[in-house]
Amino acid sequence: MAQLSFYSAEANPPARGDLAGLLCGPGRLVSFGGVTARLSVPLAQTWRGHVLRRALADRGVDATLFTTGDHPGGLLLRTAFRRDLTALAAAWTDGDTKTDTKTVPAGLTLAGAALRLWVLAAGDWIDGGYLLRLDPLARDTHEPLTAAVTAAGLPANPYRAEDDVPGLRISGRRRLGRLAELVGRSPSAAAESHWPAVSHVRQPA
Repeated sequence: MAQLSFYSAEANPPARGDLAGLLCGPGRLVSFGGVTARLSVPLAQTWRGHVLRRALADRGVDATLFTTGDHPGGLLLRTAFRRDLTALAAAWTDGDTKTDTKTVPAGLTLAGAALRLWVLAAGDWIDGGYLLRLDPLARDTHEPLTAAVTAAGLPANPYRAEDDVPGLRISGRRRLGRLAELVGRSPSAAAESHWPAVSHVRQPA
């Protein structure tokens, strides 16, 4: 068996800090007086909600999956307001409790577990490469997240999908192989066709 990279999602136990991966994508945190915070993640497919609920539970955070008409995906995974999310909220917001504007923490390092949660929330194949979708409502996060992904050994190009949602596109067998190594195995049969894998490199439809 090949040795796992130290940075692979499967080489380290789940940690609360891994939730940063959800904030790299569409996830958002709202704080309440700096005392509690709530995490919300809009999702496009039901399998993502079920797998992410388990992933959050593994990190001691309960979440509920809702059906909503507030965004194109129609699903929303949301936690209650919790005290143990305040540190994450403080790191990922600009300090204005009235707006909770999302910002990328200085020096953000993306290891496999955070990337895995990003893939679970908003990763998919597109045009022969793999797309990590960004938060369209937090454009100031896009440039620093591009730098963080590149620093993780995954040079990516900005890309806007047909649904007009921005993302970072990773292409090339070597880079896709590294992404697959970092995020680990697919969590379910439903996720398989959406999951990074060199064997899934495909040509544009």
